[in-house]
Amino acid sequence: MSALVVGLGLMIGSAAQAQTRSLFVVQDARTDFIRQCTIHMTGRWAHPDAVCRCLHDHAAAMVPDSDLRLALLRGIRESGVPSIDNDWVPRTKQSQINATFTLIAKPALQCMFDPLD
Repeated sequence: MSALVVGLGLMIGSAAQAQTRSLFVVQDARTDFIRQCTIHMTGRWAHPDAVCRCLHDHAAAMVPDSDLRLALLRGIRESGVPSIDNDWVPRTKQSQINATFTLIAKPALQCMFDPLD
């Protein structure tokens, strides 16, 4: 009986730990994005981390398609400017790249010139 209780306790503890870890992974992805983005923004903007946070949380959040959003975040992370390489999205979605930039134009400019905190 006590072995069963210990076994159940370990299973529950492991599940809770895995769930907690998954929450940190989501937060770490955002933090990692901001860290990589800030390098490109330093020297261009007074508050580079605020610009990167805003681009992540406001401009990229406007993009409803996950493939296009991830490609946009990659472009910002790698270059410091909103960009999408055709190779980063499925061929079937490449025609949506221009519309994506139109969608994020206003929030991206807002982030760069008056970042929301």
